[in-house]
Amino acid sequence: MARKFGAADFYSGLVLAALATYIIVQARQWEYLGPDGPGPGFFPLWYGIAMAALSGVLVLSSAWREKSAERVEWQKIGRALAVWFALAVSVAALKPLGFVASFAALTFFIAAVMYRRPLALAAAVAAASAAAFYVLFPLALGVPLPAGVFGF
Repeated sequence: MARKFGAADFYSGLVLAALATYIIVQARQWEYLGPDGPGPGFFPLWYGIAMAALSGVLVLSSAWREKSAERVEWQKIGRALAVWFALAVSVAALKPLGFVASFAALTFFIAAVMYRRPLALAAAVAAASAAAFYVLFPLALGVPLPAGVFGF
């Protein structure tokens, strides 16, 4: 059987490597370590390095993996794109609604629509997740989350 690489994994690995390179280049322009500890470039730099390494693994593994006839599963691609779109809407809603409400809406969408859980359960999971973030960051750590029209 002839060896073929998974084109989707190969090309997405290349795109992720390009994005990782951009992140690394941008992060190197920021302060790595400051007088108080890690600067604003510390975490993005290491995130970019990890992303570059993992995208390299993806490219190499796709080149070595045997593939049978590949079939595009459009339903799965559509579901993945729906989550990406919901995430983009959640990020856009951060400023007007605040982090807690936009995160709760994203969590509700994923639980109710993507995982097809009952609406009451999805609402409970969304409320509990948002409350956990609110308790952890603003209350326990004193780190404010972006507030919206609701005041939280």
